[in-house]
This record gives sequence, structure tokens and C-alpha cells, in this order.
Amino acid sequence: MIIATSLIQELLEAQSQLRPQMYFKSSLTALSRAMEDQVLAGTDHPLVIISCQRERYYRKALHRYARLAERSPQVYILATPEQDFKNSSDPYETIAFEEDDPLTEEWHVVVVGQQYAACLACREHLPPVTSATLQTPHMDQARRYEGIWTFDRRVSCQAAYLFLKRICRYRPPLKSKVASALAQIVPYVASSVREADPGPFANRLVTYLQASQYRQQKAYRQIATQARKERLVNSITAAIRRSLDPDHVLGVAVKELGQALDAARCLIYRCRAQDHTAQIQYEFVSPGQPSVVDQLWPLGQNPWFQDVIQTQQWVYVSNAMADQRLQHSAFLHAWVQKAHLQAMLLVPMWYQGRLLGMVELHHSGAEGEIVWKEAEISLVDAIATQIGIALIQAQSFADLGILNQQLADLEQARSNLIAITGHELRTPLSTIQICLESLTSEPDMAPDLQQTMLSTALTDAERMRRLIQDFLTLSRLESGRVEWNSEPLSLRECIDLALSNINAQQFNQDLPTIEVLIPDDLPLAQVDGEWLVEVLAKLLDNACKFTDPGGTIRIQATVARKNMLKVTITDTGRGIEPECLSAVFERFYQEEGALRRTTGGTGLGLAICRQIIQNLGGDIWAESGGKNQGTTIHFTIRSIEVPKPPQSATPQQQVANQR
Repeated sequence: MIIATSLIQELLEAQSQLRPQMYFKSSLTALSRAMEDQVLAGTDHPLVIISCQRERYYRKALHRYARLAERSPQVYILATPEQDFKNSSDPYETIAFEEDDPLTEEWHVVVVGQQYAACLACREHLPPVTSATLQTPHMDQARRYEGIWTFDRRVSCQAAYLFLKRICRYRPPLKSKVASALAQIVPYVASSVREADPGPFANRLVTYLQASQYRQQKAYRQIATQARKERLVNSITAAIRRSLDPDHVLGVAVKELGQALDAARCLIYRCRAQDHTAQIQYEFVSPGQPSVVDQLWPLGQNPWFQDVIQTQQWVYVSNAMADQRLQHSAFLHAWVQKAHLQAMLLVPMWYQGRLLGMVELHHSGAEGEIVWKEAEISLVDAIATQIGIALIQAQSFADLGILNQQLADLEQARSNLIAITGHELRTPLSTIQICLESLTSEPDMAPDLQQTMLSTALTDAERMRRLIQDFLTLSRLESGRVEWNSEPLSLRECIDLALSNINAQQFNQDLPTIEVLIPDDLPLAQVDGEWLVEVLAKLLDNACKFTDPGGTIRIQATVARKNMLKVTITDTGRGIEPECLSAVFERFYQEEGALRRTTGGTGLGLAICRQIIQNLGGDIWAESGGKNQGTTIHFTIRSIEVPKPPQSATPQQQVANQR
């Protein structure tokens, strides 16, 4: 049902002495809440009528209306429905009216009690619709209303009377209940009862305004904190976007965070959960505070750090020197004193359950406990998250660079494999084919020439076999499909077997002079003998290949350190350029190039040696002074610890033992 006339218009016609005034919504809200508080603070059971315009404004004060219903059985709430609002009687009366009803543009609060009465009746003042108003952002608190606010009982009763008549038309079943309310207010319409003192209401209004001011200030502080947080996060994000260098990002973060929170010291360092110490890498210190950059910060025996690991949350220490956990670590106690540390906040940087590092804030020089606000801790936590993202991005970028390099190396290896394999297979196959065709087409060939043809074919077949064997060996080593049988062996015996292998392969060829300098008291090697002989044979084969027959090859062995032997093979041959030393152990590496070689081979020999030595628990490297200055190959292997013989007692000790 729609009532076309405006209630505020009817009230002004009935009370012609009233003069409307302009109010902002914020003012009407304060007056309405003060009138409601007056009811809640009173002892009588007044009539309360509230028209909320629309359901969304009604929902904002549901809890207050429920409290009003506890104070009085005569509480009527009117609004136009939007979702769930409808006619109801529990715990107060709700009256729904149509969207086209004039009440949708009016705001009313009417309270009539035995000791006081008040009326707030306003109609929303809508500005004319223009292009400017359409572009201006809507501010709810800036909405304007035109109407009256008064303590006059006659005016309040008149407004209540008009409202109750409307309620009977909106909800006819309420006529009996409304009749009792009308009987309560009608006698006061023409009475001359002394008005109540507005002082209590004014006090309620002041209290509400003060509470609103406090909430407003709190909201401003929250907005300022959020703005500061956003500025910091934006500065860190901008640093991340400008550079993927983690040093730059962490340097910006530690400075911005320390300055923003006015900390005595701000630290950022990388660490893992299992680390025992961490080196302080990035620091911001306020003037007059000692710097701890590049110093070691204990972690393994640090109870605060261990709490972070266990809880995966930040840890806040309000008074470091008085903390009981500090008393169990003398080193940590000394570190705290040296850093002038009074209070601290530890915020971890996590990524998928993995600790990347730590952000610490320190305060110093203050007496008693220092309290960090929740907003500040939240800010540091947000910054730590951004820093963790930056570290992961930087690591991902570095890993991508490594992967790209590996792909480039793989492509180069593929090219070398094609070139070397084509050359190494095509050459011996061509020779074998020519020899066999000659033997087949020339049956009357001289016997000595036939023997030469057969020897050449066999030599090249052996060359192909060794090529294929090297491919298979390297594949087994790199895939981990080798079973290692380690046992104590004499290094001299392994060298002798390798020399026999070399002599058999290069029969009837002039070899350089090979010197073997192995001490008689050298400890036994703890190795797989078959694979060690393979390494020695390949290294000696390389030395012979690149050393003239008039040159010298020397094999030496010494004790490198406890349980380790060092073997050195030195030749006086072609040598290696210093810039190429780090690459000689790569697959298919050949200093002369794949197709410009004066010696045969696939470039797999040293790569196989490196795989074998690493699997035996040692290391291998090369040294050379440059071209035509010879090459030295070193490698280490495990050895058997030789027990020291017991020392013979001196005559004085023997006499003492007899006594």
C-alpha cells in the first residue's frame, strides 16, 4: 500500500510554527543514536518509532533495535524491502512499505516517554541531476536532509500520532496494539505538562559524538598505517621490478623498513632451518648504534631462532636481557650486549615450507619492555613475504640462466658428437672397405701386401671398437649404472697393468720414456682396481699421444692428506693453453677442433676419467704452462690408513715400568 502524502509535510501543516532546517547525514546519525541511547539509559517504557528509508540502512543497526525492544514493547521500525525485510512482530514490529512511498526519502525517529519526548523528522534533499553530479563520487555522510528536530512534546506526540495512523493502514492487524499507544500520547497533544530537562539528552549526544570522534581518529590511523604499508610494499615491489639482483632488492628493503619503523637496527640475512650460524649481510642502523654487518649471528643455539623454526611464525621479544631463554647461551648473551639489543622482532621469509632468510628489527637504549603494534608486525610480515618472492624470482632467473647455458652446452656437445662421430667412424670404415675390396678383387695379390691390408683393417676396426666402448662407458658412468667394488690395492700394480695396456695397444710404435716414481712405503689405495687402471691407461695414452718419442712421461704418487693419495702424471708434450684448462674434462673437448686434428680420438677420455675419479671419492685437475710446455694431470684417491707403530720405550721408562 502507498500513501502519497509526505509525513513531514503533514507534520508541518499541523504544526505551522515549525521552521525546517538543513542537516547532513552525519548530524542526523548522531542525533538518532543519542535519542536511542536516551531510551536505553531510561527506566520507563516509551513509544519508539523509527523510519529507516531502506532495508540496507535498517540492517546497520539491528543490534540497537533489539536492545530497544528489551526496554519497551512499543517499538515500530519502518523500511522499504530490498532483500529480507518484511512485516514481522518479533522482537519488535517491522512495517514494510512500497518503494514509491514518500517515506523512502524521509528519515524519522520519534520517542515519546513519560519524562521526555523528542522528534527527528527530515526529508532527503536531492540535488538536481547534472553531468557534474554524475561524475562526482557519492559520499554517504555528505547527503543533506531538510526537516526538524525538537524536544517539544506536542510536536513529538503529533508526529507519533500521524505515524501510528499510517502504521494502521500499512498493517491493519496492528490496530489493537496501536490503539494502546494512541491512548498514551493523545492526552499530551493539548496538555501543558512541563517539559523534561534536555540536559541528559545533550550528555548522551556529546558522549556519542566523542565516541564517533575516537572511531574516526582510529580509522584515520588505520588508513595512515595502511598507506605506509602500501608505500613500503610498493617501494620493494618497484625495486624487484627494476632489478633481479637480490643484493639490490635486499639493500633497498632493509633501508626502507628500518627508516619506516624508526628501528635502531634492521637486519636481513639469508639462512636455512638447519644452519648453525648466519653472516649478517644487509643492515640499517640508526646514528649512534654499533654495526654488526659481516658478523656471525648464532642460530643453532639461538632459542629465538629455534622458536621461529618450530612455530613457522614471527617471534617478538619485548625485553631481550630479561628473557629467560637468553640465560642458557653465554655466546648469545654476549652478542646481545655487544649489539646494545633491548627488544627484537624476528620475521621469517618462507617459501613453500622452506626457510629463505630472516628479517630482524632491533630496539636499543630503552628502559623496560617495548611493545610492537600489531599493524607494525603485519607490515614487517608483508615486507618479508615480498622479499621472499624477490629471492625466489632472483633464484629462478639464475637457474634459468644456468639452464640456458646447459642447453647451449648440450647443443654444442650434440654438434661435436655429430662431427666427431662422423669423422671417427667414416675414416676407419673407408679404410676397412678399401682393404676388403682390394683383397676381394685382387686374389693374386702378393702375400706381404695381403698381410698389410689385413693389419690395416684390423687396426681401424680396433679404433672403431674403442670409440664405441668410450661412448658406452661414459653413458654407464653418467647414468649411475656402474657397480663399484672397492678394495685395498697396490698403486704400483695398477700402474704396471696400465703400462702393459699401453704397450699392447701401441705395439711396434716409438713411445716416450716413461718414469715411475712410487715410494715403497706408499699406503694401499682403497679403490675399484678395474676402473683405476682404466683412468691410468687413458691418461698415459693421452700423454703418449701428445708427446714426441724423445720426450718424457713421469708418474708420481704421494700422500696428499689423511686417507688420501695424490697421483701426478707429467709429460713434456704439446701442453694446454691456460684458458682451456677448465674445459679439457668436458665431453668431446678437443683443443684443435673436431675436424682439424693431428691426432685421433673422440675427446671423451678425460671426461671418462673425471667421472671415474669423482665416483671413487677423489678429484682431478690439469696444469700447464701453455703451448709446448707440457701438461700435468693430478688426481686424488682414497687410501688405507696405516696404523703408526708403537713407540719403543726409553730405558728410563722400562725401569719405571719394572718398578
